[in-house]
Amino acid sequence: MTGPESEGSLVRRAVCPGSFDPITNGHLDIISRASRLYDEVYVAVMINKAKKGLFEVDERLDLIRQVTAEYENVRIEAFHGLLVDFCKQRDIPAIVKGLRAVSDFDYELQMAQMNNGLSGVETLFVPTNPTYSFLSSSLVKEVATWGGDVSHLVPPVVLEALNKRLRRD
Repeated sequence: MTGPESEGSLVRRAVCPGSFDPITNGHLDIISRASRLYDEVYVAVMINKAKKGLFEVDERLDLIRQVTAEYENVRIEAFHGLLVDFCKQRDIPAIVKGLRAVSDFDYELQMAQMNNGLSGVETLFVPTNPTYSFLSSSLVKEVATWGGDVSHLVPPVVLEALNKRLRRD
């Protein structure tokens, strides 16, 4: 594995990328599991100026920092462009992705092969906890928009931000 040395041993780094609009308990499960496998885990929040999110990037970064504060080895950053460039700049050899269903695998496998072909970055697929196998940020936003209860799907601080954004505080 490549990477800078820290006190004579290699620092194992990985990245968990996504839009996190908003971060869900499913995302947190993957981040938590990655934090136990790697010395440093970057949560990379994608900036897509063509796509209007419910939360601005700075708001997402703040929410993620709050809900991952207990993980001392987790770093939160925004990025624009290719994920492999983000990885190269930080000497990150691995991407950690949660898979909810077989349909996720088809797309994610293509991305993993492209990323590996472009830069040699490996992708580790982690099966989602069955509790969160249906969960996505899009679904949370849709249910919350129509007044449904999403309190069991997102951390309390995210629920508060959702309710405030949707004017239900």
